[in-house]
Amino acid sequence: MVDDVWSTMPFDQAVLVNPSVHLERGDVYPFVDMQAVDPDSRSVGPSEERPFKGGGSRFVHGDTLMARITPCLENGKIARYAATEGEGAGHGSTEFIVIRGRPNVTDNSFAYYLTKWDGVRRYCISQMTGSSGRQRVPTSALSHCEVTIPSLPEQRAIAHILGTLDDKIELNRRMNQTLEEMARAIFKSWFVDFDPVRAKAAVRREHPDWSNAQVSRAACPKLKPEIAELFPDEFENSELGEIPKGWRASQVGHHFRLTMGQSPPGSTYNEIGEGIPFYQGRSDFGFRYPTRRVYCTVPTRFAEPGDTLVSVRAPVGDINIAVERCAIGRGVAAIRHESGSRSFTYYTMHQLAEHFLKFEAEGSVFGCINKADFERLPFFMPLPEVLATFDRVVSPLDDRVEIAERQTADLAALRDTLLPKLISGKLRVKDAERFLKKRGL
Repeated sequence: MVDDVWSTMPFDQAVLVNPSVHLERGDVYPFVDMQAVDPDSRSVGPSEERPFKGGGSRFVHGDTLMARITPCLENGKIARYAATEGEGAGHGSTEFIVIRGRPNVTDNSFAYYLTKWDGVRRYCISQMTGSSGRQRVPTSALSHCEVTIPSLPEQRAIAHILGTLDDKIELNRRMNQTLEEMARAIFKSWFVDFDPVRAKAAVRREHPDWSNAQVSRAACPKLKPEIAELFPDEFENSELGEIPKGWRASQVGHHFRLTMGQSPPGSTYNEIGEGIPFYQGRSDFGFRYPTRRVYCTVPTRFAEPGDTLVSVRAPVGDINIAVERCAIGRGVAAIRHESGSRSFTYYTMHQLAEHFLKFEAEGSVFGCINKADFERLPFFMPLPEVLATFDRVVSPLDDRVEIAERQTADLAALRDTLLPKLISGKLRVKDAERFLKKRGL
């Protein structure tokens, strides 16, 4: 129960709302746009450098940016601004409300979790005004949202517990980004830049009498010899340009199984877990795996575990991987290479980004790509043994990413369970600490 050390007050008295930040008109500062805010991440960094024109939101490192417009607020776009080292204040979208801890009343880190709490967020959603599709939270509404605030030491303890979980989540995500960058670099080197082939071709021109093993060792010292020897040492012309000898210039549809999604009636959707997870596009996609939000009881099209999911409607080209059997709506396609390689499929789809962008730009109302156009996208089919080797090299990296992402999902669920209980006082700090200690956290 909440005891007498907690005080009840309006939200805008507990925190500073849109606090004053001095910026010089015309000077260039870090800028944050709405798209940069990831609902699953505690922090948001600058999107770009942009001159300050006098409007929009203004903030400093550690301030909380809360989306005030639909559907961004409903989707949970709330994050703390993380300034680049050496940078000071920044500015951003007019659709942010900036929140900061009030001196001697609220800790700044606690103010972030207070804003994330459904007691505040759902109240703000309920107060939206304006035309359909462009509704916003009026800043004045925050003076009518009552919150109960503990003492500053208790606030810091609450923020520390929740922050420890967020620290582990962010560490996992940084590690996963590094692992994915490593895998993408290997894919690009082997299948886009053809680095081993170019290096071997150069050595072969100088030493035409050497064996493949000799050329491979001299040209690709960083590759294991048995891998380097799989690559040819010359190119040949194709309808798609110069490619390694023995590889084939082809199209996606000749080598990948493609399933275009289909949307069942809206009456079959729910958010209470009935049926199977149902994904429709960007709103469901995360760093690599989609987030369960909607379920469907009468699904019509499916993706299998390990299939790459590609957004095919507004926007075209967002990419995720299915971790379980799931239903896909008309905004999503599921794809898998004929070899069955999860990794090769995933990185190939990323490499097709520039082709997807063309369909995004050509849409008269919104971008889309149909099955026939998708299957006609260009594709270089490597030698089967090269593809199989890539899978053996990269799959362990992807496995580590999947394990870490599952752990991250568990940590996020734990944080989201503890947050409302700690913020409301239903769970006290010492009890939460004992609970986390039992779980090894």
